[in-house]
Amino acid sequence: MYHEVRRGTVSRGTGAKKVPYRDKILAHYGSDRIYTKLSDKEQREVKRTKGGSTKVKVKKAKYVNLAIAPGKVVKAEIQSVIKSNTDNETRANIITKGTIISVKGYGNAIVTSRPNQHGVINAKLYKA
Repeated sequence: MYHEVRRGTVSRGTGAKKVPYRDKILAHYGSDRIYTKLSDKEQREVKRTKGGSTKVKVKKAKYVNLAIAPGKVVKAEIQSVIKSNTDNETRANIITKGTIISVKGYGNAIVTSRPNQHGVINAKLYKA
């Protein structure tokens, strides 16, 4: 009885009302999402994390660190977002890990970093 799934009920097996055993606490709250968008300028935000550390989050991006060969990385300009994780992100030019972008002078690239965790956009050439 204890582990049985009760659908649509608000009472326990004894007839007592189901209530949460505690309220939410501030430590369990998350932060608002920051979407990295393609822009004509660069913008970063420094956020304080738990324990007093900091994270750098990319809000607006124009350039990418592009790996063109083993050990060879160049700074290149992002032209457009070709394919993101969802169609909504693609239309809004939001850059996340796994996004395929068009890079000026180099063709297509796939983002390998997490812009909201690492503070930079790293990518490698993408062969479709």
